[in-house]
Amino acid sequence: MRLSGIQILPTAEQGIRCVILCQSLTNTFTPIYIVRLDEQTGNVFILAGDNIEVEIYRNGFWMFL
Repeated sequence: MRLSGIQILPTAEQGIRCVILCQSLTNTFTPIYIVRLDEQTGNVFILAGDNIEVEIYRNGFWMFL
């Protein structure tokens, strides 16, 4: 997301949570298809397996969608 020409990057909390969740998914041999930073919200989105969608908020909290 860009605000006044400034690019928003993932937070440290999002990065740590993303690694933990991706590691948990791959432990069960679940393929991860997309890991993307939503440019509008600043949240990290993960698409994995058949129907797994996860959103990681800027504070590191997450939920299944």
